[in-house]
Amino acid sequence: MYSDAFVNLYTRDIESGLRFYKGLLGFEETFRTPKEGIPTHVELSLKGFGLGLSGVEAAKRVHGVDASPGSPAMALVIWTDDVDKSFEHLAAAGTPVVQPPHPSGKHNRAALFRDPDGSLVEIVARVG
Repeated sequence: MYSDAFVNLYTRDIESGLRFYKGLLGFEETFRTPKEGIPTHVELSLKGFGLGLSGVEAAKRVHGVDASPGSPAMALVIWTDDVDKSFEHLAAAGTPVVQPPHPSGKHNRAALFRDPDGSLVEIVARVG
């Protein structure tokens, strides 16, 4: 009945979101509309995980909803081999830090950041 799924984040600045998710985290772009100029929607992939970025104006125009980027109701979790190295990379790029690397239970170590719209992004790795 269902075939596929991805998370769609609404953003105030889609180009900043692309610099963060593509440039810093290594997502690959798989779809964009419109193809020329500033996009209103982009789909990205990281090892099979799908992520969409859509402008808040598109949410209003297409779906009739007011999107509120940055609300801490969810966190996008991204696994890495080395949280400390990832933390250094993202912090050096100016990514807002919420929590530096710390033990997060079940042999995991995590760090929390905010993307350009303020949405929580958790970088996590298994340790030990």
